[in-house]
This record gives sequence, C-alpha cells and structure tokens, in this order.
Amino acid sequence: MFKKAVEAKAQQRLSGADRKKLKRTIRDRFPRASDADIDALLPPKAEITVSKFQNRVHVYGVEGGFPLFFDVDGRGSEIYPTVFALWKLPEMLPYFMLKGGEVSRFVIGGADLMFPGISVAAEGLPSFSASEPWAVKVPGNPAPIAVGSTTMSSAEALKAGLRGKALRIMHYYRDLLWESVEGHYVPNSGFLEDVVLEDPSFLASNQPSDSSEGATCESDVQQSCVNNENTEGSVDVNGAISDACAASMQNDSENAAKEITTDASDLKSTANVDAAELDIELLSLSIEDVDSHLDRCLLQALHTTVKDKDLPMPGSTLWSNHVLPCRPSGITLDIKKSSHKKLSKWLQAKSSTGLITVKEDKYKKEAMLISVDRGHPEYLQFKPEKRLVEKVVQAGDSAASESRSQKALEVVEVYKSSVHVNPIFASVGADTGKLYSASEATDIVFKYIEKENLVKQTKKATVVLDATLCDALFKGAIKKGSTYPTEIHKKDLGATFINRMQAHHMVTRGGESVVRKGVLKTVQIMTERRQGNKKVTKVSGLETFLIDPEALASELQKKFACSTTVAELPGKKGLEVLIQGGVIDDVARHLLEQYGIPKRYIEVLDKTRK
Repeated sequence: MFKKAVEAKAQQRLSGADRKKLKRTIRDRFPRASDADIDALLPPKAEITVSKFQNRVHVYGVEGGFPLFFDVDGRGSEIYPTVFALWKLPEMLPYFMLKGGEVSRFVIGGADLMFPGISVAAEGLPSFSASEPWAVKVPGNPAPIAVGSTTMSSAEALKAGLRGKALRIMHYYRDLLWESVEGHYVPNSGFLEDVVLEDPSFLASNQPSDSSEGATCESDVQQSCVNNENTEGSVDVNGAISDACAASMQNDSENAAKEITTDASDLKSTANVDAAELDIELLSLSIEDVDSHLDRCLLQALHTTVKDKDLPMPGSTLWSNHVLPCRPSGITLDIKKSSHKKLSKWLQAKSSTGLITVKEDKYKKEAMLISVDRGHPEYLQFKPEKRLVEKVVQAGDSAASESRSQKALEVVEVYKSSVHVNPIFASVGADTGKLYSASEATDIVFKYIEKENLVKQTKKATVVLDATLCDALFKGAIKKGSTYPTEIHKKDLGATFINRMQAHHMVTRGGESVVRKGVLKTVQIMTERRQGNKKVTKVSGLETFLIDPEALASELQKKFACSTTVAELPGKKGLEVLIQGGVIDDVARHLLEQYGIPKRYIEVLDKTRK
C-alpha cells in the first residue's frame, strides 16, 4: 500500500459532520475500541485533517500530529489504523504473533504474512473471517509492527493445512507512510523510537541468527524475495520457510531474547505516559500561548516568505501559504482558539499596531494585506529562524516547480482523413488512419496538385479543380442544382481541405496525453444567484484539459477561503465544481495562470450582471 511514493493531491480539515461520520465508521469497524479510546486518538476539540492521494487513499490524523487512520479506497469501507494509532491502543485490533524475528524482518520490509510464520497458541487458531483487519506483533513486544487484511477465514485456513497467505500487509513500520511524517510531525521525536527501537526484546527478535540452520533459512527467504521482486503484489516471504526452519528461528530468537531481558509491562506503561504527554503538548495551549505563536509565525512569514512584490495579498492566502508553514513542529494553530477568534479580527489587530496595513475587499468581503512596515520596531526586533526558513522555502520552491510541471498543458488540433478526402490521400500514398496537423494536411493536398499539375499556368496563385479534387472539396457541401467551381485560390485551398477532414484534438498535461474526436470544447465558468441573493460560481468542462475537479475544488477552497463542492452535471456526462461567491474572474485567472488553459478555451458567463 505504501511501498511507492505517492504525493498527496489535497489536504484539508474535516468539517463537524465529517468528523462525526469518521468516528462512527471507526466505532463500527473496530468494536474493540471504546468511545474513550477513539476520543483518545481523535480528541473532540482537536482539528482532524485528511490527506487525499492520487491512488484514492485517504489518510486521517490530528493536525500537527501523526496519521492515525487510512482509508484504502476513500469510501470508508476499508479503513485501517496506522502503526502510530496501534502503539497508542495496541488492543484495538486482534493480532497474529510471529514465530520469530527472521519473519518480522521481512514483514517490515513489505512482505505479506504467510501462515507458516505465525505462532499458533495451544488452544488453536483464533477465529476470523476473510478481509478482516488484523495486526502483527513480535514475541516480547506489545507494540504492533504492521497491519493488514486477512485473505481467508480461519475455517478455510485450517482446511488448507495452515499454508498460504494469511495477511495482506497494508502498512508497516518504516514504510513510506512512516517516512513521510517522521521528523515532521513528531514534537517529541524520541517517543516513537523509544517504544520499539529501544526495546531490547524487539532488537533481539530482529537480530540475524548465527546458527547455520538459521543462516540457510534466511538465504532461502532472501532468494524467495529476489524471485518475487518484480511481481506487482507483495513478496511471499514466509512461504519459503519450512516448519523445521521456522521452529529453528523461534528457538534462536527466544535464546537471544533471554540474553537481553526487558519488562514489557514497563514498556507499555511508558508508552502510555508518553502518549498522554504528547496529547497534552498538542492540545493544552492556553489562549495567550496561541496568540504568542500567531504573532511569531506572522513575523517569521513577513521576514522569510512574504515579499512586497506579492502584495496586496488575500488574508486566506497569507494564512495558508505563509503563516501555517512557519508554525513550530507539533504545534496546532487554530485561530478560533485565540483571543481574536477570527482571521480578519487578528489581522485588523496587527494593523492597528502599524506592523501591517490591512483593508477589506468590499467585493470579496475578505481582509487584504496591503503593505508591511519593515521599519516597525516589532519587525526589527524579531530574529527569524534561518535554518527552518531555508528548509520551508526550499520545500515550497520544489513543490511549486513540481506542481507547475504537472500542470503544464499542451493542446494540439489534429485531423484525420475522411471519406471525402480519402482519394487524395490514396493518390499520394498517405496513410488514411494517421492523425495530421493542419500544415501536414495542407502539404498532402498540395502534393496532389503538384502530381496532377493542377496549377493554372496563366495565374500561378490559382488551382484548377479536376473531378477528384472538386469532389473532395465540395461534394455534398453545395446545394443541388448549384454549379460546382472549376478553380480555387491557393490561400483558400488549405482551409477548405482541412474542413473536409475529421477534426480531433490532442491534450497533454505532464506525462498524461489523450486524443479525442471532435473540436476541443471550452471550460465554462458561470456565476448565478441563489436564494437569499447569494452568488455561486460553477466551473465545468475541466476533464477536457485533464484537470481533476476534486483537486481544483480543494485548491480554490484554500485560495478563496470559501466553500466548494463537486457534483455531477445534470443530464450530462462529467463533473462541475461549485464555488461559493462570485469569483468568476478569479477562477478564470487561476485556470489561465496555474493550468495554462488558453483564453480562447475559457468561456465566461455572469448571470448576476444586468
């Protein structure tokens, strides 16, 4: 699931209704977790964010904290806790105990779990159904190392003689989901490492065995990995482990664990204490602390990322693109928890001190940053964190350049031969199934003219029409009874010939390219009034230019600080983006500048203007 790097295409906060829906889904899917347990993971007063990836995976977590749950298809039907969540609540999921450390080394390398690698208790295999979420643990450690979905029921497993794949691993310790947040969201970076890496029993259970039998077993497993390296699914590592080899590994790991002993109960209590301290650090900021962080982040942004050439700037852009990226690691900034309660009031308060100049846009009803007084005492006394700023700026530049490369658009109008012009193509030996540009198509008709010597000798700019060329240009286009022309000017020949061909268009954005039949349709942007004299802006036709409507809706929501939704076009195929407010000109400018759509392909209609 997280073996390959996938960039999040959008990240946003959950609304109150979505928070409740998420908690209901978690409560129904994980009956072992109580309401108090769920509140411990997702505190009621904490902001919950969702990151949406290109492969439809949704990752949920507390803002400024660890990812806690991930949804495989984004529909809520296949939601799983992350390893971070399971370290806080180890008993949320039932678990399989591994036979030894050699198996765990490959599980945390991305291999699926096979039945021969599972330690079955004396009372027998626990009962489970297919497609159930289960965790994976190693002997002597209460912290799970992976989470996955069962491939068959317990009855089917017993019938198969406990052979084959037991668990399809979705997420594991040190995969790319882990790497993507490690060092970025962890306010107390030692906490997670202390839980697993500094536990001697975990280290012992993951050390390679010195015995010859264990070495042979390990080489067999590695060979299995090599043989299956290029397969699309996960590597079946444990299928190469015989029962005797698994028993040998179990003995080796138990002997190593005895040499370095630890009290697992102490480890668990330590993890719980650290987790509690972590929640306190994230959530127990006073109003004065929030105000102080807001002021520091604003000054940091003014020193580092806010340039005079970017002004005037909407307050929402200042907040999302400049203030929030400057917050310290692990700190959640929520303007509602400050003494100002609203972004506009906070900016007006800073404007009253003279540090910045803020005015309200009477059309957008939004506070705009007009200027910055870089000679203000508060500005001069603040010393920005240079190391942090360099990292943020580099990351921002890299993301911006990558975003621009992904949004780069190329539109080419191409043409294909039709029944009208097929004889012309056949006469010069051109391929009738190929797509041609306008200049290439014109060259073909002029090759035919040269071949048949149709240029009028007394007037070189005129072409004499023979029966084949006349039919190609005018058959079916002239009314019955009308006289067919006998000659045509060269300057009119190319356009007339192209109009008789089948029009196609090829759209390329980044590495994606598509060819469609017909003339390229425009993007329609329309503003109309709703009940209560409210305006709404609709954008449709985005699919023509390979734009994801959901991704655009998320962008515009952040850019304009307004509500956006995506809905199906009534009676048509496709989706439209609905934006709260009359932002028709801003949307057109955004599509032109950020997505490279030419002006001639943007159709604007404002129904609110008289």
